[in-house]
Amino acid sequence: MKRTIIEEIRAFNRWYTGVIGLLDEVLLESSFSLPEARILYELYHREGIQAGEITALLGIDKGYLSRILVGFAKQLLIVRKRSAEDGRVQHIFLTAKGRAAFEELNQASIAQVEGMLAPLPAGEREKLVHHMNEIKRIIVNYGKE
Repeated sequence: MKRTIIEEIRAFNRWYTGVIGLLDEVLLESSFSLPEARILYELYHREGIQAGEITALLGIDKGYLSRILVGFAKQLLIVRKRSAEDGRVQHIFLTAKGRAAFEELNQASIAQVEGMLAPLPAGEREKLVHHMNEIKRIIVNYGKE
């Protein structure tokens, strides 16, 4: 494989992580890191998810997830409920406070993307989304997601 292709992809990745603030200690001027925000996203969109499902979805270490969930519980962002069918299984739910925290993060993310796209003409925005979808399509069809 050509070294220049690898170098170009890595350079783009470094540039883009800086553009969207992934290297910041906290995401979108919140108190949450990127992994915490992603976990909140999954909890918000998958009511009653189990910890094992989160580790599978995000490829996150079980111990790291456990520490994050303990922190969320201390902040009263989540509650855990035992399954009626199997007492060994716990389902995780966002509390009203947790839902509000996610919604605030989500709105900040929307505002960030709107700010990035605002200077672009409509045609360039559509082209950008098309190319992003092409990147996903190529990687999914020929590599690993």
